[in-house]
Amino acid sequence: MLASAAIAIGVFLSGFVIREPAPYELYMVVLIPIWALFGLRISRGIAPLLALLLVFNIGGMISMLQMSAIRDTPLYLAVSVFLALTAVFFAAILEREPRFFRLIFLSWMAAAVSTAALGILGYFNAFPGSEMFTRYERAAGVFEDPNVFGPFITLPAIYLLHRVLTGPLDRMAVQALLLLVITLGVLLSFSRGAWGLFAFSAIFLTLAVFIQHRSGTFRFRIILMSGLALTLLIVGLIVALQIPAIAELFEARARLVQEYDGARLGRFARHAIGFAMAMEHPLGIGPLVFGQIYGEDTHNIWLKALLDYSWLGFVAYVTLIGWTLAAGLRILFRDRPWQPYFLCAYVVLVGHILLGTVIDTDHWRHFYLLLGLVWGGIAIEYRREHLARRR
Repeated sequence: MLASAAIAIGVFLSGFVIREPAPYELYMVVLIPIWALFGLRISRGIAPLLALLLVFNIGGMISMLQMSAIRDTPLYLAVSVFLALTAVFFAAILEREPRFFRLIFLSWMAAAVSTAALGILGYFNAFPGSEMFTRYERAAGVFEDPNVFGPFITLPAIYLLHRVLTGPLDRMAVQALLLLVITLGVLLSFSRGAWGLFAFSAIFLTLAVFIQHRSGTFRFRIILMSGLALTLLIVGLIVALQIPAIAELFEARARLVQEYDGARLGRFARHAIGFAMAMEHPLGIGPLVFGQIYGEDTHNIWLKALLDYSWLGFVAYVTLIGWTLAAGLRILFRDRPWQPYFLCAYVVLVGHILLGTVIDTDHWRHFYLLLGLVWGGIAIEYRREHLARRR
């Protein structure tokens, strides 16, 4: 009970990042060493995750040595190492106790519903001071940035969608209501990345569930429920767009290419400049230096890995992503009690990897939690296969 409570609190706190250091960091930096004292075990199944994340951050240290003025870079890299350790921590505890999958998802859902509700209330100025839950006239919940708020609440939404598609009918009303709250939060974040992540993850999940279940009756239910969910989403969007403020901002944000994307030194131009710069500086230019030169960060995790973590960090990151996707896909449809949780985490992680082409995700807390969830499942299957070979 004590272990379960400790994990639940940690995951719940990941949804409250209005200032840094956030309560999540302060809590986890104490929890991980205490857990290590009582037997946190890094198995062979998790060792690749730990090794690749450490090499990735060693690349960042090499890049830091290229800087003329260090400034706050050591603190930045310390946060990178800490977040890497959180991924290893969650993978290790899940390998030991797969029952923690359900606990983590429930805690994440509680955090998502709470922060989404606050973001919605803040957007509509529901009470005095509620504007603190918005940024740039967009819902942000208890986050500094709407572009992180939207992706954070996506995994609970996808899990609720999975329950609506496959779960018992008597619980569907409550699950649909919670899904509606989170979906409205994603909409009001007015984050194009969050919208795309939600749409991609929902489609991917629906296709995966359809492939997994061979029963014609069950597949008909999936088609029926998917059609119903899509209809409700469209109706809800039409209703929301009747509010002038929402319609105006939605029209502006829905454009595929914004002014700051296609300008002379916009996002896409900076990508080209950054990749050319990376070819000239194999040891990197130092974390956050690109943003100091051009006024905006790279907004591309692959470019950021090259410039901020050197070619060594880039190779480690690409290897980690490739390994994760391949090992996860191999076990995606295996019949396990924790398979629904693994499926949802894998789907949303793939969406985050794609999202990384237009935004930096190296310091997103929930990205490392997603990595931990997927590698937890990979490590469980590795251990099962290893024991089967020994027998």
